[in-house]
Amino acid sequence: MKILVVGGGGREHAIIKKLKENPTVEQIFALPGNGGIASDATCVEIGAKDIDGIVEFAVAQSIDYAVVAPDDPLVLGAVDALEAKGIPCFGPRANAAIIEGSKVFSKDLMKKYGIPTAAYEVFSDMDAALQYLETAPIPTVIKADGLALGKGVIIAQTRDEAREAVRSMMADKVFGCSGDHIVIEEFLTGPEVSVLSFTDGKTVVPMISSMDHKRAGDNDTGLNTGGMGTVAPNPYYTKAIADECMETIFLPTVRAMNAEGRTFKGCLYFGLMLTPNGPKVIEYNCRFGDPETQVVLPLLESDLLTVMQAVTNGTLADTEVRFTDAHACCVIMASQGYPTAYEKGFEITIPETVADNVYVAGAACKGGKLVTAGGRVLGVTAVAQTLDAAIREAYARVEKITFDNAFYRHDIGAKAMKAGEK
Repeated sequence: MKILVVGGGGREHAIIKKLKENPTVEQIFALPGNGGIASDATCVEIGAKDIDGIVEFAVAQSIDYAVVAPDDPLVLGAVDALEAKGIPCFGPRANAAIIEGSKVFSKDLMKKYGIPTAAYEVFSDMDAALQYLETAPIPTVIKADGLALGKGVIIAQTRDEAREAVRSMMADKVFGCSGDHIVIEEFLTGPEVSVLSFTDGKTVVPMISSMDHKRAGDNDTGLNTGGMGTVAPNPYYTKAIADECMETIFLPTVRAMNAEGRTFKGCLYFGLMLTPNGPKVIEYNCRFGDPETQVVLPLLESDLLTVMQAVTNGTLADTEVRFTDAHACCVIMASQGYPTAYEKGFEITIPETVADNVYVAGAACKGGKLVTAGGRVLGVTAVAQTLDAAIREAYARVEKITFDNAFYRHDIGAKAMKAGEK
């Protein structure tokens, strides 16, 4: 089989490494891929948002199956366009990808169908939003409606911070037209949990839960990032909570999308808060999370391509999806200065002994050498029978990798370890 994977980050590298395990896979193309992915797939310089270019390439290469991984091409209709040419895909069509593409849509969906989430108000007029903030409970959460590279959410600790967030989104357009509409919602408290799930629009099969670390610095300090590391499973996510989420959140969401004529097929990501009043949805994503994928897929024992095809064909209920009961830890190695300004072009040295466990997110090939080309550069993962062992092995691998201006958090998994001791 000839497989096409759209995207070029650590998530896509993890997907590609897993797809390669299937013996029927002869060739994998990554559009656009990156310098590190090039060791596992044929990278082609076609951007993930170039829908016409992606379709033209897929047709010309007689692609047998396509995996559209990032949010932008999903929201833009990449799956619709590929399917129109007879190419089966993993990922939702545009009318279902809106569950991530519009926070207003997803919040209204949850309200309409009684899916637990934070109380909220929607605004398209800045003055009305600012007036609402005069009496809104603080802290509060302000979200841009559309996609914003995972950065369109601001937790305002003071009323002044809240006003500034609204002005930056609606007047200064820091997130472009994504800030034309905003959501102001209740600030929830409790442990956060990420649950990725396979769904064919009828059956929902949750993957192993995970815990992300969003802040750039140790002890959850510094700016929010796209994720500085993950561990799986999340110790806060017990079987009882998982059962409750299936009945009150997962299945109701899939049924709600069906009722709206927006059947969701692909990976539906649930960002949850385990509040004192039960689990609530913080956000939906219409695709695999990054860097959650880098700990979840290494724990998958079933064949990924087989599962993906079952999602596409609507036969997920008849397909075994099995995960090991081990633990995984992923530490992100980033460029100093991320998530703001950082330098690029530093040579990366990855020993062969750890290369199989490294997912390349931001790197390019120059002069035959792998060099840094992004803020998040590498995801370094380890799997072990205990969380402590997985954490120690991940950091041991990090220490063997070198590039100038590298930085990483030193406490990935520490919070999970403490929770597991309780």
